[in-house]
Amino acid sequence: MGTPDIAAKCLKMLIDSSMTVVGAVSQPDKPKGRGHKLMPTDVKITATDANIPVFQPEKIKSGELLPILEELKPDIIAVVAYGKILPKYVLDFPKFGCVNLHASLLPKLRGAAPVQWAVINGEKETGVTTMLMDEGLDTGDMLLCEKVEIGEYETSDELFCRIAEIGGRLLLKTIENIENIVPKKQPEGEESYAPMITKEMAHIDWSKPTDSISKLICGMNSRPMAYSFYKDEQVKIISAEKGGICDGENGEIIGFVKGKGLQVKTADGSIYIKELQFSGGKRMFSEDYLRGHSLDFGTVLK
Repeated sequence: MGTPDIAAKCLKMLIDSSMTVVGAVSQPDKPKGRGHKLMPTDVKITATDANIPVFQPEKIKSGELLPILEELKPDIIAVVAYGKILPKYVLDFPKFGCVNLHASLLPKLRGAAPVQWAVINGEKETGVTTMLMDEGLDTGDMLLCEKVEIGEYETSDELFCRIAEIGGRLLLKTIENIENIVPKKQPEGEESYAPMITKEMAHIDWSKPTDSISKLICGMNSRPMAYSFYKDEQVKIISAEKGGICDGENGEIIGFVKGKGLQVKTADGSIYIKELQFSGGKRMFSEDYLRGHSLDFGTVLK
């Protein structure tokens, strides 16, 4: 049971293993692009390519999946970023339960966006955990876990790709050894949460410290992208590096430094904007943008 790319990569690993995948459950197809054409989920594409039956119920809380479960009779259900809360009848159905892959070191960063919040919060490491699902939000007993270090300028998108690979292997290992793994309760008092990311959260506050802004830019890449406003025009900040102390107002464009980018004042230093994208424009390096456009140095980004 899963929907996005990370779930599809895990499904592919299970398909390529010695076990039998009897079916896949994914979110319904959704319209995308300018034409609002219905597009299949990543899990649906992967399952269809492997001739695995796919089920996409609109709702599952009132027994909609029960006939499918009774037909397929799964011994275990692997859940990766499915996007719906599983009701008790689903959790209780398989012999070995429902095993969830969560992209953090539980009980830290329970919730919808653990990878992005690990980067935004400036964590030095995160990880992946497999757990037996219960009716709580990522509160089930832990099975296996693996730590993952986070690079200084690693984006959430880059980290997500690494976690998908590591997590897929951990999920496969968990299922292969499910009868021998002793579940462990999650430690109490160490919980933290990773709520769903909104576009508003990506708006840069230049009165914050350099480290905080740098991590926000990395954490919001590639969705929804950190942004600010230049003379009321939105500009997305794709990538940046930390700079030194400078004079000026918070958010002020101090100037351009070749090989680094546009220097912008922060609360305790500065940020060099390496890549940016103005509304309706292309993603560009700052140096390339300035060859064809002018920016008024001294302008304060809002």
